[in-house]
Amino acid sequence: MTEADNLIIREADRGDLPGVLALYAQPDLDDGVVLPLYDAERIFARFARYPDYTLYVAEQDGRIVGSFALLIMDNLGHLGAPSALVEDVAVGPVLQGRGIGRAMMRFAMSRASDKHCYKIMLSSNAKRERAHSFYESLGFERHGFSFRIMLEQVTA
Repeated sequence: MTEADNLIIREADRGDLPGVLALYAQPDLDDGVVLPLYDAERIFARFARYPDYTLYVAEQDGRIVGSFALLIMDNLGHLGAPSALVEDVAVGPVLQGRGIGRAMMRFAMSRASDKHCYKIMLSSNAKRERAHSFYESLGFERHGFSFRIMLEQVTA
């Protein structure tokens, strides 16, 4: 029996935000510096304006133990087939390696498949080698290059 056996993965609601922010505070993610709850609530409310952008939580025994966001994007290329982007994947540090992340990613892949996406993408910090091995174990392949430019932060 794994930790993921009694796991519920569902769309997050406003009341889940404190638990999600606590997951983001871990050292490999936002290192203790997270949004104030008021700002998180404001941004979460904006998700509803996107056509298909959902924050999910993994819940176990009434506790938020994992989270990820899934965006389904329409495309003009690829004969109009949509693509999926997974972002902000987090599992509580003491629960990592127990199948929760695997269950969340399989859930995301299933949702993307149900939406007829031709691919699902995610990015991972180059330093997070354990995360890379995890994603590869799920069938993700390193593909191309990821580029970024850090922009000056502007208040929304």
